[in-house]
Amino acid sequence: MAKIGIIGAGSWGIALSALLHHNGHEIAVWSALKDEIDMLKQEHEHKSKLPGVKLADSIVFTTELSEAIDGKDVLVLAVPSPFTRETAHNMKSCVADGQIVVNVAKGIEESTMMTLSQVIEEELPQAEVAVLSGPSHAEEVGRGIPTTIVVGARTKAIAEYIQNIFMSDVFRVYTSPDVLGIELGAALKNVVALAAGIADGLGYGDNTKAALITRGITEIARLGMEMGGKFETFCGLSGIGDLIVTCASMHSRNRRAGILIGQGKTMEEAMKEVNMVVEGVFSAKAAMKLAQKYHVELPIIEQVNEVLFQGKPAAAAVKDLMIRDKKIEIAHDAQWEA
Repeated sequence: MAKIGIIGAGSWGIALSALLHHNGHEIAVWSALKDEIDMLKQEHEHKSKLPGVKLADSIVFTTELSEAIDGKDVLVLAVPSPFTRETAHNMKSCVADGQIVVNVAKGIEESTMMTLSQVIEEELPQAEVAVLSGPSHAEEVGRGIPTTIVVGARTKAIAEYIQNIFMSDVFRVYTSPDVLGIELGAALKNVVALAAGIADGLGYGDNTKAALITRGITEIARLGMEMGGKFETFCGLSGIGDLIVTCASMHSRNRRAGILIGQGKTMEEAMKEVNMVVEGVFSAKAAMKLAQKYHVELPIIEQVNEVLFQGKPAAAAVKDLMIRDKKIEIAHDAQWEA
């Protein structure tokens, strides 16, 4: 049995709390919101974020970071990406040397273009930082629906330790050394999912969705490999796997926000209606900055930025994608017949 602190009581943090408790671990859950903690103490269920998932009476709920961190074998950092740096900074005085911090949020910090693990390592240099990602909606994990995911860490020993903690008969965990690739796939798929939602909101069909997923993973891999990620990662769970589920499911807040934008709402209106942090909005600008830095073309992500931040009509963005200069899909060599 491990002692685990869950830092963040949103839908993902609560789903992982239920999973890890089911695996036999001792769980403490932290939130900065007193009303949220009071509700969890009373109801043992997050009524608004994850209704129907009942939490054991033995799980501790607290607003004190020290209570969730001190003496824990593993900390699961599950706050939305815009709050990752602030939360990690506030954790610094409590985190012990060598304490394992597993980031489960997905995003890129716009101001620095850093991945979230890089942000955490900067704020918590004493910690061992790992990431957990893949096609894993909280709504399904909380209900015990079979899910497969990947953990990335700097060392094999830490990756396998985390694998053992999370692994269950309904939650299969693979390991990988490609922390950077895992995080880039996780963050950028949210931007492509916005595009998929926009297409849905415009009334387009399966052909359009398939094109966005296929060309979207090409863009993600193009940038990710230029930055040092591994091609295999983008073909795996945190790449194409997470992209498919995020573009196809109504559990996806990014797709839902995209649908609303495609129907004519502004980005601000869509985010308000979804009523959850839409990570793709925060990663979109950072993705374009990275594209410029590494001299990589990201046409889908570029059009999403224009729709989100420049007021471009969604239908015009799709048209501009369709009438771009002609391209080849697979590079040919001199053996190709004329």
